[in-house]
Amino acid sequence: MAPITVKSTEEVYKKTSRRSKRRKDILWALHNCMIEKGYAQTTLADIAIAAGMSSSHLLYYFNGKEAILQQYFQSVALQIIDRLNEIRIEEPRIQIDLLASLFFAGSGITKLVIGLMLECFGAAVHDKILQQEKSDLDAKCKSYLRDLMSHTPGGFLKDINTAAEVAYATLIGLRTAVYFDPNFDLEEAHNMFHMTMLKMTGLEPEN
Repeated sequence: MAPITVKSTEEVYKKTSRRSKRRKDILWALHNCMIEKGYAQTTLADIAIAAGMSSSHLLYYFNGKEAILQQYFQSVALQIIDRLNEIRIEEPRIQIDLLASLFFAGSGITKLVIGLMLECFGAAVHDKILQQEKSDLDAKCKSYLRDLMSHTPGGFLKDINTAAEVAYATLIGLRTAVYFDPNFDLEEAHNMFHMTMLKMTGLEPEN
């Protein structure tokens, strides 16, 4: 019987590090494939080629195209939540300014990222895991908005839960409209969202 050996911490770290890098390479490969041809038209073989490996090798890290998309969506969602947590420490009026800039200034959450997220939303219709990931993202964004609004005078919607739902729907609706409507630009959406948030929180400037 062969002796039991214990791998050194360095060996384990190197193996974990290589695996982590490979998984990131695969996620980036999916990202690039989605930009080039969209998720629906992207095959597992396309992703493998873009990641510089065979399809069988790719399946060592993910058990299919859907699993890659699930991890990709989770990664982007975590980045969005991290950004919200960064601005949470500011006073409400500044938070609204930063929130509007994050989604509508073009340098925060870009049109490309929005397009990729919309593809994920579409895929979530028939993917239970993606549905849950999207539900988790929605819940965290609404929780952030409820917390923001709880520190403001309140506007025309006095119930914080209702206000957060409407604010989130406005955010997603405007950001989606900008993506699809060539006659509606980011600046218009930015101003509309910013004004709506100020009114909903009772922080609009007095005339």
